[in-house]
Amino acid sequence: MALSEMLGFGPRIDIRISLDGENKREQIEYRAGKDKKEKAPLYFDGESVHGKVNINVGDGKHVEHYGIKVQFVGSIETFYDRSTQYEFVSLGQELASPGVISGSSTYSFNFKNVEKQYESYQGINVKLRYFIRVTISRRMRSITADKDVWVYSYKMPPHTNHTIKMEVGIEDCLHIEFEYNRSKYHLKDVIIGKISFLLVRIKIKHMELAIIRRETTGSIPNQYNESETITKFEIMDGAPVKGEVIPIRLFLGGFEITPTYRDINKKFSTRYYLNLVLIDEENRRYFKQQEITFFRKPEGEQDDVQLIEPQGEVNQRKASNVVATDPLSDTPKTGDPQKASTSSAQNRRETPAVMTNSTVQQESGKAKDGDNTDVVA
Repeated sequence: MALSEMLGFGPRIDIRISLDGENKREQIEYRAGKDKKEKAPLYFDGESVHGKVNINVGDGKHVEHYGIKVQFVGSIETFYDRSTQYEFVSLGQELASPGVISGSSTYSFNFKNVEKQYESYQGINVKLRYFIRVTISRRMRSITADKDVWVYSYKMPPHTNHTIKMEVGIEDCLHIEFEYNRSKYHLKDVIIGKISFLLVRIKIKHMELAIIRRETTGSIPNQYNESETITKFEIMDGAPVKGEVIPIRLFLGGFEITPTYRDINKKFSTRYYLNLVLIDEENRRYFKQQEITFFRKPEGEQDDVQLIEPQGEVNQRKASNVVATDPLSDTPKTGDPQKASTSSAQNRRETPAVMTNSTVQQESGKAKDGDNTDVVA
């Protein structure tokens, strides 16, 4: 081997990976860096992945190698430990035995009926990706090239999807009841609900509703939690009165949300919460979170929308039926949302106040761990 090749100054080698029918597939845009976005063709579980690899050696030279192979890989990468990559799928095929390549060479590959049990995911601290990797093995330094594909996993709508109903409050000061029409929503769904004021003895200035995504990676004691606010909007402006009902109608189609992921390959989870915030005239904030589940619905499935109508003679504030379109700028980006909220309150030196849970109605009839969180403002 020439000294120039040992030092990495050998002939230029260009590797191009193309997938059959790629132009006919939906292209999914994803974040490839802080300010960089790329697109990848969409595949599904059980689909075959086949295409061609073109290797071009420039300058009319030739390259000795110890074999050329192609792999289909599914991996989980954590950003806090980039040295470790967990491969849950790894399939390989040999394209060429050891020898010499020169000029332009094209090889075909075909991975039949590939199992892709998880969705592709690009999070704050973790990335789940599927890709084709071509490796030219050499004595000093192998040459590799990757091409990503994106994977969706559809779930059938759940047979049982109960409403969420809960009463929360501060003893002798505030008592409210909130209700959402479902506990599970598909990614293009509409969250419909209402908030009823049963007792109001504090001066509420306005009320907000937010969707929070909480990403958990690793395992105890090396567990990392990151939270981000997907959207936040005001659903009430001005002081409410006893008996008033605030309607909620939130269209999910305009937000970058994913399905709920629970303990994916024992490496990470992604959960979503509806966060109800009340702010009084002294700028004290009262929080209540409720976990909801998101799933990806198969195309063509019909929605079964449950409407929630006010019961009895109540004063309904119609002007608060707001559709969220843009997230606000004051978004907590790191840490647990409970801690982020608490820390924010402490910075403002607010008087502590607790919203306590009175009753819960969910699918199992019992509140699950993490479903309902009482937060001290």
